[in-house]
Amino acid sequence: MSNSYLTIADNHTYEQIIKKSKFICSLARIHSEEDAKSFIEKVASNNPKANHNCFAYMLGDHDEIQRESDNGEPSGTAGVPILQALQHIGIHDVVAVVTRYFGGIKLGAGGLIRAYSGSTSNAIHEIGLIERVLQDTLQVEVSYSLHDQLLYFLQQQNISVGDQQYGVNVNITIFVNHEKLSEVINDLTNQFHDQLNIKVKTPRYNEIAYDIKKAEER
Repeated sequence: MSNSYLTIADNHTYEQIIKKSKFICSLARIHSEEDAKSFIEKVASNNPKANHNCFAYMLGDHDEIQRESDNGEPSGTAGVPILQALQHIGIHDVVAVVTRYFGGIKLGAGGLIRAYSGSTSNAIHEIGLIERVLQDTLQVEVSYSLHDQLLYFLQQQNISVGDQQYGVNVNITIFVNHEKLSEVINDLTNQFHDQLNIKVKTPRYNEIAYDIKKAEER
């Protein structure tokens, strides 16, 4: 699991007309090639009269899987430009399908490249990005006498607090960025003189809005 990565904020559809041809970019988050293929097939089935459903997708912590298709457009004018638009912004685990309804005016190779790349880029800009940050889930058992002190400490350290369960003691769920796990456990142990019972539970990804301009400058 990657400690953090950028992806689209949500699934999205963007449409534009270029010289009477309609270009529709459909974006989706994916977690496997099966997800990608299923989404591509769904978009194609929803657009049975379209001339082309070109696509690209990227998968994996290091983008180990990258696929693209011109789907009948001249070689290199559709799939690669879509893929390059994804690469340029640096998003991961995303599939983009650009559907074209031909309007009767030929765009030429350069025009097609700009249309497919631009449709993808515009769709990404319109929906925006999020950063998915891997966080470890900790369950902290604390006595009632230290409960308020612990909550204050967590607030001061900007550590996210989930639910709290009250019994003989209080069990508090907190979320810690993965790279800071050891540091936070040590701080809690030292600050409260080893009076806390700390258990590491299932990790999660926390989603934070991300400035797309920062992504393009990286």
